[in-house]
Amino acid sequence: MSRVILVTGAGGPAGRAVVRRFAELGDTVIGVDRSGAEGCLSVDLLDADAVRDLAGRIEAEHGRVDGVVHLVGGWRGSKTFAETSLEDWDVLHDLLIRTLQNVSLAFEPLLRASEGGRFVIVSAKAAQAPTQGNAAYAAAKAAAEAWTLSLADALKGTASAAVVLVVTALVHDGMRAANPDKPYRTFTDVKDLAAAVADLWNEEPGAVNGRRIDLTP
Repeated sequence: MSRVILVTGAGGPAGRAVVRRFAELGDTVIGVDRSGAEGCLSVDLLDADAVRDLAGRIEAEHGRVDGVVHLVGGWRGSKTFAETSLEDWDVLHDLLIRTLQNVSLAFEPLLRASEGGRFVIVSAKAAQAPTQGNAAYAAAKAAAEAWTLSLADALKGTASAAVVLVVTALVHDGMRAANPDKPYRTFTDVKDLAAAVADLWNEEPGAVNGRRIDLTP
C-alpha cells in the first residue's frame, strides 16, 4: 500500500533526493518548502497555526500520515568562541529547533495513529563533538536531537518511531561539480541519505525508535 510521506525542507538538495526516493517507491509524497519551490507547498513552519492547518489538510485529504522527514536546516559559525554571534543562535534556533517543534507537535497524533509511521531528522556529529566556532550550531543540533528523542519516548508502544540520522555533512552532485578536486570523504551523499531514510520502514519500530544512526561513510 502506498504510504503518505511529508518532507519538510523539500526544496533543498537533501529534500529533493528524499522526495525522489519515495516517489520511485510509489508513495504519495507531500513536499513543503517556505520558498515555494516547484512541486512544494509553501508553508511557514515557524507559524504553529499554519503547521496545524497543514496536518489537518493532509489528514482530510489522505486520511493518515505514514512518515515525516524533517529536513529544514542551516549553518552559521565563527572562527573563535568569543566571536560567536547570538544573532546566529536566533537564526539557528528558528531553523533547527522551532520548526521541528511545530511540525512534531502537529503531526504526533497522526504518527501515533499510523500503522507504521516514522519521524526522521538529520543531525550532525557536531552535536556530540562541538568545536569553539560551532557553538550555536552544535547546541541547536543537540537540542533538536533531544526534542526528537522525547518524541521517540512518546511513540513507545505504537507502530511508529522517531529517529535521528547523524552525518558529518551532506554532499550532492552540484557540490562535486563545483569542486571536482575535493574528495568529500566524510560527507554523506544525499542519495545515500534518502536510501537510509526509506530503509527505516524495513525495520520494526522498536528496533529504530529513539536511535541515533550514524551515516558517516
